[in-house]
Amino acid sequence: MNEEPEVQEETKKKNVMQAIQQLGQTNVPQLESNIICLPIIGQIEGHLVMPPQNKTTKYEHVIPQIVAAEQNPKIEGVVLILNTVGGDVEAGLAISEMIATMSKPTVSIVLGGGHSIGAPIAVSADVSFIA
Repeated sequence: MNEEPEVQEETKKKNVMQAIQQLGQTNVPQLESNIICLPIIGQIEGHLVMPPQNKTTKYEHVIPQIVAAEQNPKIEGVVLILNTVGGDVEAGLAISEMIATMSKPTVSIVLGGGHSIGAPIAVSADVSFIA
């Protein structure tokens, strides 16, 4: 009977690792909020896969989150946290266009870099703060 909790703990750890590898995220404690925080950190990875030592944000992870925020009636706004050196131009423009056309208020906060394609993403929000 003592092995069961250990097996469950190992299963949880494997599931977290799979979520990190496949989705770039893990399940963090969820707070009920009407604002979604969307981080865009590192190089924006689009059609080309970056080397594993590069910190990246995959656009195929960001776009579904934007769509989900737009369609969720409980979400009243989006905050983008940017620290990027740029990356794939087409992927960045896709993210930028989706943010610019959202019906909900959007705010971008650039902490660190907002270089290259990060600049159009930053200014696609309704309000932009750059530190």
